[in-house]
Order: sequence, then C-alpha cells, then structure tokens
Amino acid sequence: MFDKLESIEERYDELGQMLADPEVINDQKKFQQTAKNHADLQEIVETYRYYKKVKNDLEEAKSLLEEDNIDDDLREMAEMEQEELSEKIEDLQEKLKILLLPKDPNDEKNVIMEIRAGAGGEEAALFAGDLFRMYSRYAENQGWKIELMNSHPTDTGGFKEIIFTVEGQGAFSKLKFESGVHRVQRVPATESSGRIHTSTATVAVLPEAEEVDVEIDPNDLRIDVFCSSGPGGQSVNTTQSAVRVTHIPTGIVVSCQDEKSQHKNKAKALKVLRSRLHDKMLREQQEEVAGARKLQVGTGDRSERIRTYNFPQGRVTDHRIGLTLHKLEAVLQGELDELIESLRTEEQAEKLKEVE
Repeated sequence: MFDKLESIEERYDELGQMLADPEVINDQKKFQQTAKNHADLQEIVETYRYYKKVKNDLEEAKSLLEEDNIDDDLREMAEMEQEELSEKIEDLQEKLKILLLPKDPNDEKNVIMEIRAGAGGEEAALFAGDLFRMYSRYAENQGWKIELMNSHPTDTGGFKEIIFTVEGQGAFSKLKFESGVHRVQRVPATESSGRIHTSTATVAVLPEAEEVDVEIDPNDLRIDVFCSSGPGGQSVNTTQSAVRVTHIPTGIVVSCQDEKSQHKNKAKALKVLRSRLHDKMLREQQEEVAGARKLQVGTGDRSERIRTYNFPQGRVTDHRIGLTLHKLEAVLQGELDELIESLRTEEQAEKLKEVE
C-alpha cells in the first residue's frame, strides 16, 4: 500500500509541475485534463502527507519515552501523546485504504433520472411526483442544477413518468444508490374509509453518457415527430414539436415533448438514448465480469424494493442496509444525506472486504 502511495505522491508533484509549464498552459484541453488529474489525487496525497507527519510525531514521542532522565510529568505527557497518535495512525490507515479503492469512473458524471409510477394507479403517480420533488430539493441543497427532459403529468398533480437531468459535481456518486423500487404506505386523499394503501414507483439513475462513450449510427435510428399532448400551452400542443426516437437494434424508444422546439426535443431525446445505451452496455459488462453477482449495495437491480416510506408511522426504511429513520417529512423535503452516506459507507466496507 505504501509503495503505491509513494508513486501517487510522485505523480501528484509531477502534475503540479506540468500545470506551471507554459506548453501545457497554452493547450487548453491538456491543461484542463492535467488540472482534473491533479485535483483527483489531492485528497489522497494530503491524507498520506498528514499520515507521515503523524507517524513522525509518534516516533519522536516513543524516542522521548526511551530516555532515562525524563521526569514524570514529561513522561505522562509523552505517553498520552503516544496513545492519541497511535489511534490517529489507525484511523488514517483506514482512510487511506478507502481512498485507494478503485473509483467508479462514472462517479463524477451528471445524471439522468427516470421516475415511473408503478403499482397503485393515481396514488402511484402522486408518489412519483413526491419523489421528483424530493430529489429536486436534494439537488438544490447540493448546489446542483435540474433540467426537465420529458414528463407525463396526471390531472391530480402526479406523474406517470418524469425524466430529468441532474448536473453537478459528484452527482452520480451520490444518486446511484437511488435506483430501484420505492414503496409508499399511506391513506390516499381519495380514500374515504381511511384505509392505508401501498403503492410503488421505480427510479432509474443513469450516468450521463458523452458522445465518446457511445457512438450511435444514424442509420440505426427511426425518428418520428408528433404533436405534444398534455399541459404546455397552445403552441406546444398544436405544432409537431414532440420527437420519438427508436434505436432499431435494441428496440429502445425515447420520447421528448417538453420543449417547443423540435430540434431541442430531438437533442434531449438523443441524450437520454445515449445514456440508456451506455447503461445497458455497463450492465452487460458487469454481468460478464462478476458472473451476474451483484453487490448488496450499489446501482441496484431496478426490480428490487429498496426503500419504504411509511406515512402513518412517519418513518423511512432502506431495506438494503436495514436503516430506519423516523423523519419522513425531512427526507421528503430533500434531507437525504444520512441515507446516502450510510449507503456509501456500506459500499466502501464491501469493497474493502473484496480487496483484503
């Protein structure tokens, strides 16, 4: 581990020197990539340098205790310092192990999220709307930007389907745990007898794919245009601005109708299609490498029930890690940090088991 850390520190210094090189500065693309690589290594190098400092302080404390003429007060101080530094060394070693774990190459990417109403009719559509608002508020708290790609709203304010992008640093690294079936237990507004209903919505989280990630042959596409339906104003509903793109080899179909411009709708639909194809390719690769074995926590099987939102008891339970929080309203207002950080910690623990 420490040989690897030494080589990472050397590479970090080398990249720092490159950032001051006029040849690199004048090449905007090369400069941006170098700066990104340098920033990616910063946390692990700073942690390693701090580890080396603490280790050096520990050696000095041990040397002091080995002296014969040390007085009692100084000995007591040195012993306390030795104990504190030893604990700090252990914590830093664990942190370095985690920082050295292979990173998901998609972690820093923007995200395309797709929420669809599942079982439960109109109540499921309302729940899909609740989830969209929850993620919108979480994104706002993170300083991320949301852009609507496509939606099928219902008359009561829910959504049969809503697709949107989330743009911001580390968006996929946090939101990737949200893929799966979300379940709600509550009394619907339309229920006169006060009976609790159970409804579901599915969430898919895709890393936004660049054109370099997925090359699409235009000959593989069928593009249809049609008039938009649903809310959106007269101009949206009377012009053929909506676009449906079909990828013939896979049968994947993407529609987009939220923009007044046919050109903008087509661009959005292709962005979603590219990400779905990229996601399909990644899943096939993972199944080949892992023999269809999946981590308990990760991007998740979309057919798996991952979380329950229980209104009568005001609780949220994540079934993958057995975590229950009695603060449903706060979670629905976008306070997802505790859930997401617990899932990230569990994922890191599983990865550490694999490398040990």
